[in-house]
Amino acid sequence: EAALATRSLQQVSPSTRSLAHRRGLLRMLLRTSSALLLLVVPTAAFYLPGVAPIDYRDGESIDLKVNKLTSTKTHLPYEWYDLPFCRPAEVVYKGENLGEVMRGDRIQNSPYTIKMNVEVSCQLLCKQSYDAEQAALFATKIGEDYRVNWIVDNLPAATRVVEPALGSSPSRIITIYERGFPLGFRGAESIPGTSAGVNYVYNHHRIVLKYHTEPDAFEGARIVGFEVEPFSVQHEPAGAGGGLSTCSGARPVTHSAPPQPVSGPQTVYWTYDVRWEYSEVKWASRWDVYLYATDEQIHWFSIVNSLMIVLFLTGLLAMIMLRTLHRDLRRYNDAEAKEEAAEEGGWKLVHGDVFRPPQRPALLSVYVGTGVQVLGMSVVTMCFAVAGFLSPANRGALMTALLLLFTAMGVLAGFVSARLYKALSGSDWRMTTLKTAVMFPGIIFIVFFSLNMFIWGQKSSGAVPFGTFFALLVLWFGISVPLVYLGAFFGYRRPKIEPPTKTNMIPRTVPEHAWYTQPVFSVLIGGLLPFGAVFIELFFILSSIWLHQYYYVFGFLLLVFLILIITCAEISIVMCYFQLCAEDYHWWWRAFLTSGSSAGYMFAYSAFYFYTKLEITKLTSCLLYFGYMFIAALVFFVLTGTIGFYACYWFVWRIFSAIKVD
Repeated sequence: EAALATRSLQQVSPSTRSLAHRRGLLRMLLRTSSALLLLVVPTAAFYLPGVAPIDYRDGESIDLKVNKLTSTKTHLPYEWYDLPFCRPAEVVYKGENLGEVMRGDRIQNSPYTIKMNVEVSCQLLCKQSYDAEQAALFATKIGEDYRVNWIVDNLPAATRVVEPALGSSPSRIITIYERGFPLGFRGAESIPGTSAGVNYVYNHHRIVLKYHTEPDAFEGARIVGFEVEPFSVQHEPAGAGGGLSTCSGARPVTHSAPPQPVSGPQTVYWTYDVRWEYSEVKWASRWDVYLYATDEQIHWFSIVNSLMIVLFLTGLLAMIMLRTLHRDLRRYNDAEAKEEAAEEGGWKLVHGDVFRPPQRPALLSVYVGTGVQVLGMSVVTMCFAVAGFLSPANRGALMTALLLLFTAMGVLAGFVSARLYKALSGSDWRMTTLKTAVMFPGIIFIVFFSLNMFIWGQKSSGAVPFGTFFALLVLWFGISVPLVYLGAFFGYRRPKIEPPTKTNMIPRTVPEHAWYTQPVFSVLIGGLLPFGAVFIELFFILSSIWLHQYYYVFGFLLLVFLILIITCAEISIVMCYFQLCAEDYHWWWRAFLTSGSSAGYMFAYSAFYFYTKLEITKLTSCLLYFGYMFIAALVFFVLTGTIGFYACYWFVWRIFSAIKVD
C-alpha cells in the first residue's frame, strides 16, 4: 500500500511532521533538569464533559452534521454548502451560541444516513455534475489545504495520521489525531496514479464510529469515537443494472483506485462507508485522543524554564529586601547617622516627591482599571477552565465566557480607576470613568470591525453577522458601561488614599542618569524576563489558534500564569528600586511600562511565528493574523503592566512608611 502511505503523508500538518524532532530535543533538555522537576508539584486539570451522554439502540438514526471548511493557509472559514456538495431536501442550521458565531462555526444537517450498529458499504450519496467554474472552486479550496469538519454526537471528525514506512519496517499508525480531514490533495510524481499539479477531491469517505456498552450501567450504546478516512475514487457506473463498478460490498474502496480529479466539466459520484467498532474507552474519556495529542514533557520544560527565571528574580529581590534595603532603613532611621545619610544620597532623598502625581494621571488610571478588569476576567476564566467547565465539548464556551466575564468585571475597572484617580488628586472622575468604559473596548471593537469587513469581502463564514455585532454593542453599552460607572461611583466615594510621606511644594531636580538607567533601556530590559517565562507556552497557544489544534492543558497554563504574575511583580520592584536609588522619583509610568513592555516582545514573537511556522499568503489572511495578534498584545500589555504597577505601588508604600522623616 505505497499509495496509502504517500497520500496519508499529504494529510499531515507541518506541526505534526516536526513533532518528533521537537520531542527529541526537549527530552534531552529535560534529562538535565530532572532534579528540578522533583520540586514541582504536578497539577492536572480533570475533565467534566460539557454535554449529557446519549444512549442509542440498535438501528436508531444518528445525525451527521457538517461544520465549516477551514484552512491554516487562509484562516477564512466557509460554510459546507458554499461548495456544491450533496444537499439534503432542506438545509437546517443548528443554533450557535455567541462564541460559536464569533469563531465562524456554521453547523448544518447533511444527507448522510447513519444507524446504530448498521454497517454500510459503498453507499451512493448523490451524483453531481459540475461545470468548469464549480470544478475550479473545488480545485482552489483543495490547493489552499481546506479541511472538512463533521460532527457526530458532538464529537468532531478526526483523522489518524499514518506514518510512512522507513526502510524494512512496515507502515504503522501512530496515536496522533488531527482535527477534521482534507478536502482533497494535489497530485505529484511521487504519488502513483496522479499527475503533478492536478488537484484530486476525496469523494468517498469511510466513516468509522466507535461505541461502548455497559449493560449494568445503561441501556444501548454510547458513541466514543468518530474517525473518517477519505478516499479519492474515479467511480464508474456498473451499467443498466445500477450501482458502481468501482466499489461494492464485496469490493471495498482502496487507495490504489484511480483518483477523482477536479479539472473541467465532469460528473462526480459521492459515496461513503459506515463501519462500527467496539471500544473499551468510556464516554467520559472519549475526548482524550483530541486533547492529549501534545507531549506533556514539553509543557514541563516550559514550567522549569519559567521557574528558573522566578528563582533568579526572587534571589535578586531577597538580596535587595534583606540586605541592601534593610541596611538603608537602619541607616536612615539612626539618629546619629542622619547627617551621613543625607550626604550619601539614595532613595530616601526623594521622600518628598515620590508620591507626586505623574503626568496624565487620568490615562494611567484608565490603563490600571482596565488591567484589573482583564486580570479578573483571566483568573475566573482560568479557574473554570481548570475545573473542566470550558472543555472543547462545549464549542464556543471559552469565547462566550471571556466576553461575559469581561463585561461583568467592568465594575472592578470603574472602582479601581476612580480610586486611583482620586489618590492622584484627580477631580474629573466622570470623564475618567467614561474613558475607562469605552477606550480599551473601543480600540478592540474598531480593529475587530475593520477586520470583519475584510472577511465579509471574502464571503467567508468567519464574518460576524451584524446581528451579533448588535448583541456585542448591547453587552458593551447596556451592561459593561453601567457597571463601570457603578464601580466608579463607589470607588470615588471612598476616602482618599493618603501617602505615608508629604509631597514638597517644589519638585526636586532629578540628576542625570547613566545610559543603563535611562527609561527606554530599563523598560526594554524589564519586559524581557516576563516574556521569557511564558514564550514556550505561548507557542502552543498560537498553534492551537492558527494551526487548528486543541489546547486543553489548563493546569499547565495556570502554573505559567501564576509564574507570570510573580515575574512581573518582581522585575518591576527590582527596576523601581534601582530607579529610586538614582534619585529618580518618576516611577509611576515606568512601573507600568516595565512589565507591560513584554507585550512588545510577544508581538515580535508572533511575527517570528508567522514567518517560520505559517504558510499564509493572502493579504486578507495576513491582516487577520497581525490584527488579532495586535489585540492579544494590547490585552497582554494592560494585564502585565497593571501587575507591575501595583507591585511597585505596594513596594514604594512599604519602604517609605518604614522611614522616619522630619
